Amino acid sequence: MGTIPPTVARMWGRDTSSRHGPRPSLDVPGIVAAAIAVADADGLAGVRMSSVAAALGVAPMSLYRYVGSKDELLVLMADAAVPDPPPPAGHWRDYLTVWTRANRDFLIARPWQLELTRRTPPTGPRTLLWLDRALAALDGTGLPAQAGIAIATTLTGYAASQAALVASMVPQEALEGPADYGAMLTEVLDPAVYPALSAAVAGGAFGANPDWIDDADFLLGLDLILRGVESIAREFTAG
Repeated sequence: MGTIPPTVARMWGRDTSSRHGPRPSLDVPGIVAAAIAVADADGLAGVRMSSVAAALGVAPMSLYRYVGSKDELLVLMADAAVPDPPPPAGHWRDYLTVWTRANRDFLIARPWQLELTRRTPPTGPRTLLWLDRALAALDGTGLPAQAGIAIATTLTGYAASQAALVASMVPQEALEGPADYGAMLTEVLDPAVYPALSAAVAGGAFGANPDWIDDADFLLGLDLILRGVESIAREFTAG
């Protein structure tokens, strides 16, 4: 009880394990930075202890002096690759809109992060800073801390689902944008079986924006979530 796991200790710079011998030529931040560069270039599948060691110009066994395993390295990467959250500002709804969009955007920029974010709850200094800023924004709503955690988790999940949608759509052959996707659906859908979806496609639901990232669609879904938060906050304070 009260013992910090070694991986978490390394993320917070509290790794106090003794290392005898000459002054080390590597450190954990440098190894993690090299691993992130490999992931940016080759995706998460390219991250191996051997590939990271090659990027650093050392033998793979040298890394194990600092990082216990590839799984541990991935956990360290998941936190280190996260940018700073937006600075606190404005009404809580406005801030959480900016916060969620920024969360989505850094996942789109580094889609390999999508797999890593599902592996572990936030334990590192950077991911926990995002959680702290979301809770701080909700502080004036009167909602209890437990509700704030649930709301931040929901918004994080929404940002990840939107980023995953973009990541899954972009590589599709011959589907360069929503209009292409809508045209494909027109060809395959039978209005007798899919009446509502066929009507949506015919109404241009997938052709308004040339890119897969449509901020209007994103904001509509986010508005639904935040309206729900407002409703819960009113009920809570009224009760």
